[in-house]
Formats: sequence, C-alpha cells, structure tokens
Amino acid sequence: MIHKFQFEDNNILMDVHSGAIHIIDDIAYEIVEDVIALPKAEVLAKYEGKYAKEELEEAVEELLTLKAEGMLDTEDTYKDLVPAFLNREPVVKALCLHVAHDCNLKCKYCFAGEGEYHGDRGMMSLEVGKAAIDFLAKNSAHRKNIEVDFFGGEPLMNFEVVKGVVDYARSVEKETGKNFRFTMTTNGVLLNDEIIDYLNEHMYNVVLSLDGRPEVNDHMRPTVNGKGSYDIILPKFKKLVEKRGNKQYYIRGTFTHHNTDFASDVLHMADQGFAEVSAEPVVAPKEMDYALQADDIKVICEEYERLAKEMLRRHKEENGCFNFFHFMVDLTGGPCVHKRLAGCGAGSEYLAATPTGELYPCHQFVGMPEFKMGDVWKGVENIEQRKKFEKCNVYSKDECTSCWAKFFCSGGCAANSYNFNGDINSVYENGCDMQRKRLECAIGLKAALSE
Repeated sequence: MIHKFQFEDNNILMDVHSGAIHIIDDIAYEIVEDVIALPKAEVLAKYEGKYAKEELEEAVEELLTLKAEGMLDTEDTYKDLVPAFLNREPVVKALCLHVAHDCNLKCKYCFAGEGEYHGDRGMMSLEVGKAAIDFLAKNSAHRKNIEVDFFGGEPLMNFEVVKGVVDYARSVEKETGKNFRFTMTTNGVLLNDEIIDYLNEHMYNVVLSLDGRPEVNDHMRPTVNGKGSYDIILPKFKKLVEKRGNKQYYIRGTFTHHNTDFASDVLHMADQGFAEVSAEPVVAPKEMDYALQADDIKVICEEYERLAKEMLRRHKEENGCFNFFHFMVDLTGGPCVHKRLAGCGAGSEYLAATPTGELYPCHQFVGMPEFKMGDVWKGVENIEQRKKFEKCNVYSKDECTSCWAKFFCSGGCAANSYNFNGDINSVYENGCDMQRKRLECAIGLKAALSE
C-alpha cells in the first residue's frame, strides 16, 4: 500500500507497511502506481510519448530499486502480529485519576458536564487515591515507568489530595520497583506561586488549557459567573512555563464550529511565548451550535495546511519555531507495535478512576454505567468489557485496514467511535479526515525542513 501527496514544492511518496517516506520527482510521482501494477515494458510504452526516454527509464528504475530494497509496495507484516497482540496479558500502564468532579469554569463543550461526569459533584479522598496507586503498582506487571494523570473537573480544587497521592506514590516506589510519572491537566484559575513551584517540581508533564485568542477562549471557557477566563489564566500560565525550564508541558486548546480558523489561535498562543501547543477538534453532538459540521472539515483541513506552511516559514526565516502537537511525528523509530495497532490502550492498558474509586476505560467513558470496569480495591471485574477493548485494533475495523494512516492513528479514539456510532469498533469519519490531513502536513513539514 502506498500514499502520495504534495506539500509546497515536494512530491511525497509513503510506503505504508515499511514506513518509508520518499521525495520524488514529477515523473515518478505520476507513474508510481503503474510501476507497481504493470510490467516495466508496459509502463515505458504507456508514457513514451509524454516523457523523454532516458528520464522515464531512470524514474522507473529508481522506483523498482526502492521496491527491491523493501521500501516500496511492501507486504503487510503487522497483521501477522495480531494473534499475539490479542493473546497478550493485560498490563495497566497509566491511570487517569479524577481527583475532582467539580470545576471553577463553565466550559460550554465540557464532556464531563462541568466536572460532574453524568453524576454528582465530588472530591477524591486520600484513601481512594492511595488505593488507586496500589492498584496501578499491582496491575502494571513488569513495567517500571507508569503514568498517573491528575484530572477533573479541575484537579487543583483538590490540591491537598494531589500532594498526598504524590507523597504516597513516592513512598512505595522502592518496594514496588516502580517509577511514577505524574501529569496534571489544569485550567489555571487556582494557580499561584506555591502551586506553580509544586507542579514544576513534581509533575513530569503539565497540560494547560487555553483555547487561543481572548475572544475565542472567553466565548467557550467562561468562569462560573459568566466572565472571561483569558485574562485570569494567561499570566499564570506564562509564569509557570517561565519557571518550568526544560520540563515538559503544553498548552492545549479546543477548536469548535465558531473558530474553524483555529490556526490563528495556535499562532496566537505561540506568539505569547508558548513553544509547545496543541489544538484539538471538539467532539460534540451535531445539534450543538459549536459542534463541527460536515461542511467544516474542508475548511479545517485547509487550516492545518496554512498552519504547517506558516511553521515552515518561521523555521526558515526566523530561525526557530514552536512545536504543534499533531505535527510531531517520528518517521524513524515511531511507536511500538502495540501502539501502532491499538493506540492509547483505553480499557486495557489505560484506565480512569473516579473520586469514589470506580474504574472506567478512559475519562470519556466515566459515568456511563455500562462501561464500569470495577474499582481500585477489587480491580477489573468486568472482564468481558475489557476483552472488547483489548480486541479493538486497526484490523478489527474494516475502514482502517485500507487506510494509509492506520499505523499513525491506530484506529482512532474508541470514545469518539462509540459516541457517534454506538460501537467502539467503528470509526469517527470526520476525525479520520482531519487525522489524515494532519499527518500529511506533519510529514510534508519534515520533508521541507530536511532539504
């Protein structure tokens, strides 16, 4: 399987199953499908009136050489790994810890119902937090590095428990042989100097929620009294990042039907001095006024390309640029086989724990009774549900098997598939279109910068 596309002045050819990426000339770009499908003589005869003989023969030979060297039209060997993948022992690598089902903002698109997750407001106790750490240590098997994401609502509304959980995890690292790596996602309202210093010392990564330009952010992310949040949080985020040094962080925005020109929001955040930026498409029922509509997808794809070209310009003309999360793709090593086949591992390798200790496949399934997996004391008891998630991979979805982007997207988000189609083994088509465009931009940007 191959995929070809153009970015700036480059013709880019991707061999899906080997992962090889080639920059090719105009002749090779036009004839590559025929070189794969037809005998050499037929290819030469087909194009002899269009191209000079020597140039045509050279292009054919170059493509045939790539094929002979296993970098073009290679066989799919990943499907042979599926039986072993399906028979793997479940290992929990990461836990999303919902320390607060409450929030001090009223974001209009919040899938958690402003922090409530289809249920009552509540805060996790330290007792539950400790039990969650014990569950993760016990069920992570041989893994040394395991992830804990402090999530909400707004986790800083339960900051004392956050600190208690971190202290407890550090106290059991030696006896369990684990290294806990903590992340926090915060809206920033409660940040102060003390909290900033704590997060920068103890959090392996910090995710800072901001949607971009003031008018965009404040329209979707008001405070509980209906006022804008931009002016409250921006200076706090700047201070945190300035004091953070080289430790990981990123600014995470959400774009909606109201700002399909989201590249301007990404650039705005970069211009505020943030070097690590993400902008995610909102996922919402189509009847919501902010939900992305089918007609938006073409505009959004154009925005990804506009953003990539502006990043290229900044790299070349300003001798530096920022990183955009969705354009960061590893074309050399890339993700492990399991991650290529099944992505985040929701429902098996990745779970979410509620304030009361209930376990769900991920944060987006929290509060849906049919997806409750168990709890942090007894572990995963809904084995049938876990098996469904374990079997979810790019070869269990008909749409994925023929898609050139399958090993980068890994079948997409199970929650999105369920929310739009009622089946975790389906695909969210709008998401697929955006993902493919993001990948083309990411690969195109790397190709342009390699010249």
